[in-house]
Amino acid sequence: MRESRDTRLVVSIGAVVLGVLVASSAVAGVAASPGTPAPVAQSTNDTPVSEQGHEEPVPEPGDPYFEAAAEDGSWISYTNPRDEYRVPYLGDGSGKLCVTLLNEAGEPVVGESVPDVTATIDTGEELEWHSHADPFVVEYPLTENYDRPLDADQFGTDPDLPQGDGYLDSHCFEWHGLPEDETVEYGEIELEGEDADRIEVVGYVQQAHDSWETDVDPLTAAQPYEEAGGWTYHPDGSHGQAVVVLQLDGQDLESPADDGGEHGDDADDTITDVDDRDSVDSDDRTSEGDDTEADDSGDGSDRTPGFGVLVALLVLTVAAVASRRW
Repeated sequence: MRESRDTRLVVSIGAVVLGVLVASSAVAGVAASPGTPAPVAQSTNDTPVSEQGHEEPVPEPGDPYFEAAAEDGSWISYTNPRDEYRVPYLGDGSGKLCVTLLNEAGEPVVGESVPDVTATIDTGEELEWHSHADPFVVEYPLTENYDRPLDADQFGTDPDLPQGDGYLDSHCFEWHGLPEDETVEYGEIELEGEDADRIEVVGYVQQAHDSWETDVDPLTAAQPYEEAGGWTYHPDGSHGQAVVVLQLDGQDLESPADDGGEHGDDADDTITDVDDRDSVDSDDRTSEGDDTEADDSGDGSDRTPGFGVLVALLVLTVAAVASRRW
């Protein structure tokens, strides 16, 4: 009967010690796990971006912001609250000046990742009558500063539309009523604000004297300011448009692959340290013999503390109980 109780005691103590061993192993495993990089936003084409693309479908017929479309399907127009007619009306000269902001994947965004940035474009005397000109100012984020943040579909194609890909991508102001021999000029864009250095001025896409051609890539079609800057109307070419293309430069993006560079540098240092340590340990083991080799685990941080003590406790307990049986 006594022998049975001793056996049960040994089993109970063993179970407790085993449970402690398992729990200690789990805690050590968690402590040794490397940190997980902060999540990075992904674009629709899996490119890491600092701001998700903004998708706003163009107005359809019947919508208050749908203005008109040509009967021959050559153009389509959407109502823009920043579109004004000159008084007095001097001729059929019309135009549009826009700014589009793209993320790192080339998708239109509204600037939520660059709050308080202001883009300013000087305009000449020809447009000083316009309430949104002299200069043209664009404040980000667009969604917090304008009832109509995006108003034009300037880039892309769709088989069901004469122009554009069906999504608004630019913030513009428009004008009508200039003489048909007028020269329109605008200055280089200026960016101000705490996050202004996170935006790159890609360039200027300018098209004059004809309907706007949307089948162009804003990033590759953009030209330096010296090759844009304005146009002069003529009787058979009394329209013109220009879009300033901006893009987020991604300087603050943290890539999951390299943990943003900062931890990547640390990882490189660690690898170098391990290599150096292995070299030193190898020499030490040669000079100190088997005891050094047995004690060296390569990295003390990977050890699970306390296992030796717990195992010893279990052995002593079993020995003590066994001695009682005799």
